Amino acid sequence: MKMLCVDGGGIRGVFAISILLEIEKDLKVPISEMVDLVAGTSTGSVIASAIAIRLPMDQVLAGYIKYGKKIFTRQAKVGLFKSIYSDKQLRKFIMKTFGKKNLADITEPLLIPAVDITQGRPFVYRSNFGNKKAKDLSIKLWDAVLSSCSAPVYFPPNNIGNDYLSIDGGLWANNPSLVCITEGLEYFNLKLPEINILSIGTGLQKIDFTIQENKNWGVKQWLPFRFPSMKVTPKLLDLALQLSSESVTYQCRHLLGDNYVRLNKELGEEIPFDDITCIQELIELGRVTYQEKKEEILHFFSSI
Repeated sequence: MKMLCVDGGGIRGVFAISILLEIEKDLKVPISEMVDLVAGTSTGSVIASAIAIRLPMDQVLAGYIKYGKKIFTRQAKVGLFKSIYSDKQLRKFIMKTFGKKNLADITEPLLIPAVDITQGRPFVYRSNFGNKKAKDLSIKLWDAVLSSCSAPVYFPPNNIGNDYLSIDGGLWANNPSLVCITEGLEYFNLKLPEINILSIGTGLQKIDFTIQENKNWGVKQWLPFRFPSMKVTPKLLDLALQLSSESVTYQCRHLLGDNYVRLNKELGEEIPFDDITCIQELIELGRVTYQEKKEEILHFFSSI
């Protein structure tokens, strides 16, 4: 069974989209027709959901470019009294992309990790492919995606029908590969050798917490300010998400061996998930990564 997993990472999702776009160009087949299951967390949930409803990757990329600057327009510098970003433009982009579709309308296997902060539990939104753990298929697809994208402090929690508040699945499954493996074992009754995963990251940052004379680490050190704007950067959150993704990558490589193909690339610098100035650079990096890994990628899609 072939599975596609896409990490969270905010605007850096264009790196993953760029790779998928190159795959579609080369193979002249929509990604949705080449995999049996898709999963995505946070920005990856946008990409995975687009694949599940058969949207072409060039259309998804155009949406990121069009709405990126609008989504990441700050309403607060620090996020002490309100979220740093409003979810108005993010909600608009997601609603425009996915329309009125419910999870019930999607029969392609789709997994979207999120967090129910009302109950304090991780959970997975599932499409309508038969798993009884998909408890509420009446939820709008855009609602599920918005939940997975709602990074704490940076976006407000998503209110699901006044039943619970839902936030970014990256807090526990920024790389959703283990979620896919579990689904394969528990629901599809697969053995590990029958699971094949193509996992796409959103770039590896060099996140630098330099040794300082000041030993009294507080918000200023963990969430440093940019000068002269004095806007806080998501350094701690980016670090946590990257560590989560890479630890899952390590585990999955041991579980699946050559059946686990991971695509990611060193960024060589810190590119926060809200840095819209790096979109074109990330798109080009995705193209380069595809060319470097082309043989391995094509083998993944050609193998039975």
